[in-house]
Amino acid sequence: MELKTVRLEFPENANIVVGQSHFIKTVEDVYEAVVNTVPQMKFGVAFSEASGACLVRADGNDDDLKACAVKNALAVAAGHTFYLVMREGYPVNLLTRLKDVPEVVGLYCATANPVEVVVAETEQGRGILGVIDGFGPKGVEGPADIEWRHSLLRKIGYKR
Repeated sequence: MELKTVRLEFPENANIVVGQSHFIKTVEDVYEAVVNTVPQMKFGVAFSEASGACLVRADGNDDDLKACAVKNALAVAAGHTFYLVMREGYPVNLLTRLKDVPEVVGLYCATANPVEVVVAETEQGRGILGVIDGFGPKGVEGPADIEWRHSLLRKIGYKR
């Protein structure tokens, strides 16, 4: 077995969700989950089949984000994984709905941070072991940091 890391690429003003799923219907169901939850969101989704033709299946309402999702799916090249690249909305608005998609087994990350995917490769293929999402902590928040966090959440409408 060989371990590798793959850096995901997505636009600076976008977020990415990486997950594991188990059926070709993933693309359609993730598409419906997005448009029924956050209708204004621009997105692309790609799903890597793990049997049959073993194709990357893709859909979305933004061609650039769809191409980005496909590029990441091909770079990681792990079966039964999906890549949802989005703008004009946040993953927090969508995660519960994605977890309710019948084909979704689990989520690895939902982030706008730099992401590296830790991949194991064997003779059979590749699988995701985990992700490195952003950077490690540099300390513990103090009073000014707490005030900043509280203000941010109220400014963007998540708290009153």
